[in-house]
Amino acid sequence: MDTTRRTVLAVTAAAGIAATTTLGGGTAQAASRGKPTKEPFGRLADGTRIYRWSLSNGTTRLKVLSYGGIVQSLELPDRRGRYANVSLGYDHIEGYVTGTTFFGATIGRYGNRIANGRFTLDGKTHQLSVNDGANSLHGGAKGFNTRVWDVEPFTAGSDVGLHLHYTSIDGEMGYPGTLKVTVTYTLTARGDWRIDYKATTDKATVVNLTNHTYYNLAGEGSGGIYDHELTLAASRYTPTDTGLIPTGELAKVAGTPFDFRRPKPIGDDIRVAHPQLVTAKGFDHNWVLDKGSTARPVPFATLRDPGSGRTLRIATDQPGVQFYSGNFLDGTLVGPSGRTYRQSDGLCLETQHFPDSPNQPAFPSTVLRPGETYRTTTVHSFGAS
Repeated sequence: MDTTRRTVLAVTAAAGIAATTTLGGGTAQAASRGKPTKEPFGRLADGTRIYRWSLSNGTTRLKVLSYGGIVQSLELPDRRGRYANVSLGYDHIEGYVTGTTFFGATIGRYGNRIANGRFTLDGKTHQLSVNDGANSLHGGAKGFNTRVWDVEPFTAGSDVGLHLHYTSIDGEMGYPGTLKVTVTYTLTARGDWRIDYKATTDKATVVNLTNHTYYNLAGEGSGGIYDHELTLAASRYTPTDTGLIPTGELAKVAGTPFDFRRPKPIGDDIRVAHPQLVTAKGFDHNWVLDKGSTARPVPFATLRDPGSGRTLRIATDQPGVQFYSGNFLDGTLVGPSGRTYRQSDGLCLETQHFPDSPNQPAFPSTVLRPGETYRTTTVHSFGAS
């Protein structure tokens, strides 16, 4: 455990009080560990109330919306104990309802793109909702990011968390089968943020769930992530066509801008005139993790902001990760800080199976059948040095 984490834990544990640290001329409270709390976060057009749930494990603070299972805020201390929200988003429900950036959202039924919004399973072709040119992206026009989830708070020993439940009916966005989904967010006693996904179906279908949090470890609204140092344990990636659909090739990263096997500032190669970067306007690709699919989460990524010292390490059981460098943030969106988000002001690391897998027989399968249970786990660990 690093010095910052030990210090904050010691302060917050003493007499159950909160630690106060300076941030941007003001103060930030590092809440002590306790039961999840909820507060109103606006209403939808039909009058449905949306709530924001707050979790703390003494060092990490997480705020989650019942709308979209959205991570609205993730607050972490830097090397000096100063807190900042390191996830991009909005401070009002309207932004999430009308936005197209998927800030912090739970993504489903299928993370990333399916070519032409169509796939064939057991001899039957299914036409999905198309919302990204000719393709289906992140579950379609009304994916899981737009749904109101039932939220069940829990404490388990020193862990604190939320079970989020949603039932996607047969035919929703064109997907077959009634899919019952539970996503569990846990802040553990050791300071990790764990996401567990579980789903069952009554008909054969395809499933690929993920989380779409945009990170800026210097703090949301602080500017670009070009100085962030990224490491990915991946020797290959999946090149795409002009519609950002994988071609089926598993290309080597060696000798290309896609090589993050050693720590490298994101800005080093992002403007190299590589055809894949030109097409995507930056990084928006799936990396094939060297570890492959595993029975339990295995570390594969480290992200560090040299300025604040904040570090994010990610472990997963999934075979891939989509690294998206915020290419389409255009300066029109305003975050809780009151500052606009411009290109590469945040990045996503979406653990997943590969995009368009239902149409790519050589890719790991995303088919779920009745009697089977879809399970996957991703663990985020934080530090500051």
